[in-house]
Amino acid sequence: MIRVLLVDDHAVVRVGFRLLLQAAGDVAVAGEAESGEAACAAYAPQEHDVVVIDLSMPGMGGLEALRRIRARHPRARMLALSAHDDVQHARRALKLGALGFLSKRSAPESLLEAVRTVAAGRRYIDAALAQSLALAELDGGDSPLERLSEREFDVFIRLARGASVQKIADDLKLSSSTVGTHLYNIKQKLGAANQAELTLLAIRHGLIEA
Repeated sequence: MIRVLLVDDHAVVRVGFRLLLQAAGDVAVAGEAESGEAACAAYAPQEHDVVVIDLSMPGMGGLEALRRIRARHPRARMLALSAHDDVQHARRALKLGALGFLSKRSAPESLLEAVRTVAAGRRYIDAALAQSLALAELDGGDSPLERLSEREFDVFIRLARGASVQKIADDLKLSSSTVGTHLYNIKQKLGAANQAELTLLAIRHGLIEA
């Protein structure tokens, strides 16, 4: 039996995924969490074989939770889910140690296969996204977003969604001056003059919806 820790801030999504997984017979949802903070507190290697985690959640967020769980438990097997099937989110999740990446659009058809693959210690990326990742590598990965560190990318996404510096500081447990420094560096690296331009840049790269 594959034991899954299911992490998503939407209860209805967790219910749907739980029903989908448990109908298979060889998968059991052994725990649920509604935030990155809760996921870090709930994960136990002796109880969970796979962590299925949404990347876009309030508070700490999925990318940071993924990083912290992997830092504490290097053998943790993580499957990242995202509402956005863009190269940036996929690449960063995989770089942080996720074994698999799945778009939520593909989840109803592919979630079970992805969980089984990750539980076996193998990588899972759906074919269309794998092709996009390969093409990005061939193109030299010249997106300006590649210049951002993992923390800067996290702050950038939150800023693009309209969060204030203080809100980001509270969510990430950072000082407002530290977030302000990240904002300055992000604007310098991306050539953006203000938060509105950061939002447009995120939309152009498919990281958030208009």
